[in-house]
Amino acid sequence: MRSLFVAGLLAVANAAVHEFMAESNFICGICQEAVEFAASDRFQELSQLYELFPKLEEKIEGFIGNHDLIDVKQPEQTCTILGLCEKENITSFLYNEVEVDLDSLVEHVNNTPNATWKARKNEKFIGATYNDVRSLMGTVVDPDWTVKIHEKRSFKDTEVPANFDSRVEWDMCAVTINHIRDQANCGSCWAHGTTEAFNDRMCIATGGNFVKLLSVADTTACCNATSCMSFGCNGGQVGTPWSWFQRQGVVTGGDYGDEELCFDYTMPQCAHHVDVEGLTPCEDIPKVAPKCKAECQTNPLINYADDKVKGASSYAVRKVEHIKQEIMEHGPVTGAFTVYEDFLTYAEGIYQHTSGKSLGGHAIKVIGWGVEDDVDYWLCVNSWNETWGDKGTFKILMGDCGINRQMHAGLAQDI
Repeated sequence: MRSLFVAGLLAVANAAVHEFMAESNFICGICQEAVEFAASDRFQELSQLYELFPKLEEKIEGFIGNHDLIDVKQPEQTCTILGLCEKENITSFLYNEVEVDLDSLVEHVNNTPNATWKARKNEKFIGATYNDVRSLMGTVVDPDWTVKIHEKRSFKDTEVPANFDSRVEWDMCAVTINHIRDQANCGSCWAHGTTEAFNDRMCIATGGNFVKLLSVADTTACCNATSCMSFGCNGGQVGTPWSWFQRQGVVTGGDYGDEELCFDYTMPQCAHHVDVEGLTPCEDIPKVAPKCKAECQTNPLINYADDKVKGASSYAVRKVEHIKQEIMEHGPVTGAFTVYEDFLTYAEGIYQHTSGKSLGGHAIKVIGWGVEDDVDYWLCVNSWNETWGDKGTFKILMGDCGINRQMHAGLAQDI
């Protein structure tokens, strides 16, 4: 069977990986895992991986010879040869070093008749290149490569209001719900969107007694390839962290430099290629990807194991009315969608894609919903600091950019 696997790998030697950063890194990661399974004759696990991702099997299926190109003892090299891990391409890199033309995007949106939103040049992205921006889009949104999570289907027949805002409903949890973080120059939005929503749910479940910030760094580092099929700053899933909260739990941790809780974020808030008071230039920040250790890396006086906060369940929520009910009863959920260039310029109103090309998948926290001028929207919290958008928040047309397809949550424990 190993020889057939090796032969089949060659069928995709010249295939492109993916247009999005998170998907490219994810495909590379699971390709290497598949090669490792084949090399050690772990074919049951290989079959399970294929069952999760039929597209992977499709890409490495076939019976083409020339085994000399394949070395199952070198997974990354093998997957690079096969076109399932990206080669360093200086031409592509330089092409994407062009700055995003924010002026044209703003002009187009603000001159679009009957537009539901307004645009401006957000400080976060002034001078940002396509490479800068794409590196932030760290959530897998392509259905072929998302981990399928079981759907919660049991909901009471409850009437939901036309408008709902978690910040108003649970004002005793303002310290967590209103807290705007910054993923800096790391593709950890998947960890932000999940950890932040779980944080809010912990506060709500305890009646406002749990108001500590939970560690996005812990999720980014330890909810990894083995635990969550995620890859830190290189991108991840938004369904699997919720089951990780349930199994392993997440420690406390604030923003970079807070120095009080177990494991703070490892990078400060930043802006691209422009001086903004209070923000470090992103290009001056080393990408210090959080590392997974069974110890409190910020405050060693705290016991890591004792500091873990666990969830009680995890699930996906798919129907709009179910998503609303889930938020209304238990608090914010995690959402994910495809980001287009114009989203970088959001200022106010109800965003819907107007212009620009797709940049990648992004995860956020959904804290409510509403309707304005007969336009239904989700109310969301981003992880690009308070200088972006409407003080770090935004509204998005329900269903736009695929946002309804990936909504995840889980119950918190009342500790």
